[in-house]
Amino acid sequence: MKLYRTEKEIFVESSGSFYVVPAQSWDELLCSRDLFQRAEAATLGPAIPFDPASALAPVVSQEVWAAGVTYYRSRNARIEESKDAGGGTFYDRVYTAERPELFFKAVGSRVVGPGAQVRTRADAKWSVPEPELTLLLSPAGRILGYTIGNDMSSRDIEGENPLYLPQAKMYDGSCALGPCVLLATGTLDKSTGIGIEITRNAATVFAGTTTLAELKREFEQLVEYLFREMSFPSGAFLMTGTGVVPGDDFTLAHGDAIRICIDGIGTLENTVA
Repeated sequence: MKLYRTEKEIFVESSGSFYVVPAQSWDELLCSRDLFQRAEAATLGPAIPFDPASALAPVVSQEVWAAGVTYYRSRNARIEESKDAGGGTFYDRVYTAERPELFFKAVGSRVVGPGAQVRTRADAKWSVPEPELTLLLSPAGRILGYTIGNDMSSRDIEGENPLYLPQAKMYDGSCALGPCVLLATGTLDKSTGIGIEITRNAATVFAGTTTLAELKREFEQLVEYLFREMSFPSGAFLMTGTGVVPGDDFTLAHGDAIRICIDGIGTLENTVA
């Protein structure tokens, strides 16, 4: 089952049909201990038309956090971008360390949804999208489901000095989530594919794929560290890192279209403002 948030209703999709899920609000539903039962019960009602263009980012009061250097490709990219700042060795060390890299990404109000515009920083010269499987977590730290995330990043700013990571990662329009939440309590299959395509003037300028088999960290480990000393009364989203990074000669431009696809979830599409 997949959950969609719209301006007026919450929908659940099952077997290609859509149903309204009764709820006081998105936050109330996500924090409900019987979320899955309520979604399942909604599918017993009448199916109604659903406009995919009405889907909003599946986040309201939830914080969005992110994990870094969880794929070997990400490790190499971070080492390369920061080598002149002396950051090469510690990105290598965090890849093999027991403690993962976790950082705050966005509050709900800064997250954009499907079809909306993401942004690059005006003071950055090297900006890229990062396609990431994103976990939806309950207030108790339980995995409720999965969505698609785009972790927009200013690689030149972070590469200049790793202490600039908050500025490279956190700004208006730097995070996109959607189009839905795939409800699931188990871990996705390692063969699950993650793909990205960037088009410019109708021509593909970058495309890449990876699978969860390339992810070094287990979801449960990332979640345990995130919840170790913090509480999330409304739940949280956790981006799990990227295994697809454009080359050093690529940077986003105004009008670029970004399509991120994850098997079993769908496609998140955004344009660059």
